Amino acid sequence: MKGSDSALVRPGDLVPPRVAAPCAPGRCPFEGQHVTVLAVDSQPIGAPLVELKAEFEAATGATLDIVRRPNGDLFATLMGDLTSGGGRFDACIAGAWWLGELVESNYLLPYDAFYRDARFPAWDIDQVLPAPRALLRYGGRKYMVANDHDGQVMHYRRDMLNDPRHRAAFQRAYGRPLDVPATWEEFRDVAAYFNGKDLNADGEPDHGVVLPLISGAQGMFHYMSLSAPFVIGPSNPHLYWFDPRTMKPLIDSPGHVRALTLLSSLVQYGPKEMLRWDLGRGWDHFLAGRAALAVTWGDLAALAQQPGSRVRGKVGAAQLPGAREYYDIGQSRWVKTHAPNRVGNTTGGSWAGVISRYSKAPEAAYYLLALMASQQKSKVYAARGWDGIDPGRRYHFPPPNGTAELENYVRAGWDATDVRDFLQAYHDTYSNPLQLPYLRIPGAYSYWLALDLHLAEATSGQLSPEAALKAAAVDFEDITIRLGRERQRNAYRMSLVPAGPAPAALPKGGVR
Repeated sequence: MKGSDSALVRPGDLVPPRVAAPCAPGRCPFEGQHVTVLAVDSQPIGAPLVELKAEFEAATGATLDIVRRPNGDLFATLMGDLTSGGGRFDACIAGAWWLGELVESNYLLPYDAFYRDARFPAWDIDQVLPAPRALLRYGGRKYMVANDHDGQVMHYRRDMLNDPRHRAAFQRAYGRPLDVPATWEEFRDVAAYFNGKDLNADGEPDHGVVLPLISGAQGMFHYMSLSAPFVIGPSNPHLYWFDPRTMKPLIDSPGHVRALTLLSSLVQYGPKEMLRWDLGRGWDHFLAGRAALAVTWGDLAALAQQPGSRVRGKVGAAQLPGAREYYDIGQSRWVKTHAPNRVGNTTGGSWAGVISRYSKAPEAAYYLLALMASQQKSKVYAARGWDGIDPGRRYHFPPPNGTAELENYVRAGWDATDVRDFLQAYHDTYSNPLQLPYLRIPGAYSYWLALDLHLAEATSGQLSPEAALKAAAVDFEDITIRLGRERQRNAYRMSLVPAGPAPAALPKGGVR
């Protein structure tokens, strides 16, 4: 899903260094082999493949063909090749939610043996922070070669929150200081305060928040990230989607209902058109200085540094807000917390390379993906921003969180304060021991689309949050029955293994 499709994207001149030396004639490791990689064509996420082509071919003796398909066709194109066993595509830059479908069908080749082999470019999986690292494995084996590290954070207008006039007016109106929101209730208050104020000095009223919520695009992702602290907590770190014993949907639990109620209330503080906006339209609204708050991926802060942005040097970022209490589904009770209950997330595609089991050149395919994952290249991808590849490895973050040099980001065009906030927000998000469980089972996108449809009914006022989520739970159950309950149950438990032990089942009888 997520990609840098804003109208303000402008690819820059910064390119990663060459890592692989050309091979000597007659000594090329994959001489005469041909590698075909499938990637999305509507987002810059595939741009590094184009940059790598000459270097890869010179180092290996193989040839590289890059096939681009629209985002909506990418998965179907890959599955068509895999189900036929044709082996046209050796590798694909895939979305992380595909993994359950692909591994459970035995369509992917794990790369554990290649990873340990000195013939291939070196990259360190342990440099990836814990939350995104979990997405690279399935059932204890390595399948996705690290590339992009998606997750959602809060973006806010730092200049507006620091403005003495706004601080004084907010204090009078709400009886507390105007600070970076720590809870979703505080987020709602800040959105309400700024809604209707002129935030870019053009004489027109602007908005408190922008959340693109068009059905069939990104709305369900925004809901997942927002809802996490109302459902996940210290005494319930896993139970979000299903009861792992029965595959009973949990999407209509009281924590989910409260979260959707809050999301629906935020709609009034954004442009009414955002219910029909895709991601690019929403980003452009923020980049034009027309919203105080946004919940989205790291692309937005990177795009804020590009020509055309009106908010460079004004964009703060922080881990998403939390909640003062969450609903423990296993215990059927609300649990209050002393500090805001914040939950990390890896929401999004986390686009990364996978190797087809039917590849005729699997080693050459892995060489390409490992080259793209190398530290020298990954540091550039993360710093330049326009390619949609977000940070997630220790060498992407400056001390004390990692080993990056902030000056590398400044040279790439970042405002120093913007990038400092941005990197801290992502480090906090990915290092949080509490994480929104990522759905990686067969039919994952079918479940998400069903949820998305009913979220739209709630945010548009057609259904109450409770009714919308009950309808989503019914659809979830229908999908599980169609795909096979036992198959789904086994896949669900297996998909959670990288993040820790499989969660315990709910008490007998399920949610009370």
